[in-house]
Amino acid sequence: MGGGRSRVLDIMRTPALFRRKCWPFLAASLLAVAGCSDSSGPGEEPGPGTDGPGVTPGDGSECLGAKFLTSLGKSTVLVGAQMEEETSGKAPFDVRYLYVAAGLFDSKDACQSCTSGCTSDGKSCVGGSCNWWGCWQYDQDPPGAYVRDFIKATQAKGQLPFITYYEAFQASGYTEGEEQLKALNDSAFLGRYLADWRFLLKQVGQEKALLQIEPDMWAYLQFFPKDGKAQSTPVAVKAANPTDCGSQENNAAGLGRCMISMVRKYAPNAKVGLHASAWATKTDVSGNTDPSFDVAGEANKVADFLLSVGASDTDFVTVEASDRDAGWYQQTTGNAVWWDPENRKLPHFHQAFTWAKAVSTRLNKPHIWWQLPVGNMSLPNIKEQWRDNRVDYFLTHPGEVAAAGGVGMLFGAGNYEQTTPESDGGNLLKRVKAYKDAGGQAACVKN
Repeated sequence: MGGGRSRVLDIMRTPALFRRKCWPFLAASLLAVAGCSDSSGPGEEPGPGTDGPGVTPGDGSECLGAKFLTSLGKSTVLVGAQMEEETSGKAPFDVRYLYVAAGLFDSKDACQSCTSGCTSDGKSCVGGSCNWWGCWQYDQDPPGAYVRDFIKATQAKGQLPFITYYEAFQASGYTEGEEQLKALNDSAFLGRYLADWRFLLKQVGQEKALLQIEPDMWAYLQFFPKDGKAQSTPVAVKAANPTDCGSQENNAAGLGRCMISMVRKYAPNAKVGLHASAWATKTDVSGNTDPSFDVAGEANKVADFLLSVGASDTDFVTVEASDRDAGWYQQTTGNAVWWDPENRKLPHFHQAFTWAKAVSTRLNKPHIWWQLPVGNMSLPNIKEQWRDNRVDYFLTHPGEVAAAGGVGMLFGAGNYEQTTPESDGGNLLKRVKAYKDAGGQAACVKN
């Protein structure tokens, strides 16, 4: 794949802004130290992994999770990861995910060849050496093999390909956050951006795949406007893509609806979802330590924003625990972001599941936990081997995931310094095997 994966790891998501900066309007409690327990750490025998009975659809409440999984040919909560090709065959994963990020082609539309006149940021794409993902491949092949080959390789193992489209920030050339949103109102930039999105969708074509559109971006679009409304951010939708989106509004709401509608047109068998961030409302619920805080109410604010940008027309929503291992945050920033696995001291897992359930309920969509940290408590807290407890908790408490409306648990590093399935000492593989050996977890369990 022309070194594409390593390139993406180098430029993939920086820590979300609220985690890197001390915003004057954020409560100090967001950075409060939480208790940590290694009671579910590696070394213990994994639990059976089915800690709740299934709910029969039609019992008075629609089972969104079961309906979604059935549409994918699955019957239990999905488990997957971002991982190397070899690793993907070492455990019975349901999903393998990929980042599409870094940059765009310089031309108005996608390049037809990687060897003739194709550039990105002024650099030739010959030999796969430019920032456009469409040429991260043997350059004699038609552009887009990075994605086409990923889909083929994933399907060959009986797995579902999951693609995260994360281009807006890196391609914009702006600082992450409020500045990057300015690029969305540049019709020339947005035209290339939406042309790239169209090109990606055409590579997916008729294949079955899961697509996540721009993690973090929707949160920034809610976070920065004073009124928190999608209509407050101007976006040059009509001028950028009159072919597909000429009837949409020229704001963030129009952009979301535009990108979702393009999926239905160019990749009709794909499932698409937006990303819900627990910090989009300027309060990071994932780090909340106040037991009286209205977690569900705050989740509804995020869900309502996503509905305004078209989430009602999606198939699922993605949520996440953290973009880095907890040990990395504690050692490099001094901030403890641990969730208490005994669910006694906030922040803890039950709070996170309460938030995710509220988002799903409001959207009427199941959720997928995406980019869950891969670290475990036996690791030495060094580069690529950081401690965290999410793998162990999620894969031994899948009933809690399902009860909240979760249909997937996808693990992966947020950047090149984090723990990966290749560097975690085999813990993720062990946990996945145990989960599958126990029969997996039915969707929509009773609380």
